[in-house]
Amino acid sequence: VQLQASGGGLVAAGGSLRLSCAVSERTNNVYAVGWFRKIPGKEREFVAAIRLTGAAPTYSDSVRGRFTLATDDAKNAVTLEMNGLQPDDTGVYYCAAARTAKVVVVTSEYAYQYWGQGTEVTVSS
Repeated sequence: VQLQASGGGLVAAGGSLRLSCAVSERTNNVYAVGWFRKIPGKEREFVAAIRLTGAAPTYSDSVRGRFTLATDDAKNAVTLEMNGLQPDDTGVYYCAAARTAKVVVVTSEYAYQYWGQGTEVTVSS
């Protein structure tokens, strides 16, 4: 499984961006697609994840209500709509895919076996 993240860029505070994660193949073995971010000076952190079973997405407290995750079946992609961006959202955003397993903790980076290359988001104040 290969993932390609895109859509990052420079935006002013309060603005919006849409990130996209193209998944090379849609297999029954992919359980969830998640987004993580690496903010300068911090560890990589969970942002949002969506289970391909159709369950509601999961969001971190810091982005809930501002970010929206959705699947684009026609493009075999997962999109992350980011609204109300703030300078604290600046970082490199990575998408990742988790294989089906007995237990998958979608908020943990260790649940994900496949990672995209990252796309940079910069929010100016």
